[in-house]
Amino acid sequence: MELKELRNFMRVAQSGSVSRAAQDLRLAQPALSRQIRKLEHELGVPLFARHGRGMRLSAAGARLLERAEAIAQLVQQTREEILEDRSPARGRLVLGVPPAAGRLLVPYFVERFRQAWPETTLHMREGVASSLQEWLLEKRIDLALLHNPPHLEALEIRPLLTERMFVIGPPKHRIKEKAHPKSFRIADLGALPLILPNGAHANRRLVESAALEHGLRLRVMIEADSVAFAKTMVERGLGYTILTYAAVQDELARGELTVYPIVRPALTVPVCIITPRGDLPKLTQDAGEMLRDVCRTLVRSGRWAGATLD
Repeated sequence: MELKELRNFMRVAQSGSVSRAAQDLRLAQPALSRQIRKLEHELGVPLFARHGRGMRLSAAGARLLERAEAIAQLVQQTREEILEDRSPARGRLVLGVPPAAGRLLVPYFVERFRQAWPETTLHMREGVASSLQEWLLEKRIDLALLHNPPHLEALEIRPLLTERMFVIGPPKHRIKEKAHPKSFRIADLGALPLILPNGAHANRRLVESAALEHGLRLRVMIEADSVAFAKTMVERGLGYTILTYAAVQDELARGELTVYPIVRPALTVPVCIITPRGDLPKLTQDAGEMLRDVCRTLVRSGRWAGATLD
């Protein structure tokens, strides 16, 4: 039993006549009749009841028609999926990014993405680490860039680069420069009035873990989950925060904030590409590799203050 024979059988069943089906298929009527008899011989049952005005399906023929239609639909669906994997000209990709890294990365990634897949819809979603993680688990985004993600069984984590963390202070005209060193040790952080996100945030976990290793208790005066809120309060002189360089480079260029390296030891945060665990569509796999390549290029060119892991 071949797929072509099944398709020809479906046409005979739909038309109710071998002659009409042969005309539609552009086949000789005797050849089509032989195919039907061959199917009946293989199955050992008549597929049609013949009568003077044509033919109608037998009970066995009706069952075969139902299965043949399902097989034809599955074959067509498989063909479309394979063609889409080979050349994903259509489709949709949803990428999640954190605010600071997103503003740095998105223009370069979008440019590359549009060149590679001009007919594919790209949806960018910005969110903090906890939101991005939740969206991945709920399959609301296809892949994401996260800082210091927790290890979850349902997610695949691929480390990409590391970023240094810096103490971010008010602009120089709001502080007495002599009262502050050019850098801070982790041991010094306990004396600073800090503005940090809540305990579920990746940055907060990272800083508190480093403080715990050095026997410190942090003075968190204000909790602000929004990076923008934290920077505004620091600019007003209400405290200090701890962020990556990428998160504040625009404000530093305008003289609105001051940056202090953290030394002895440096405080670094891993940046990872995260996807749901399991088989991924080819578009998601290829977009993940493109994202990795764009991030590497930005780091190596000096536009992103980080260090690649390969």
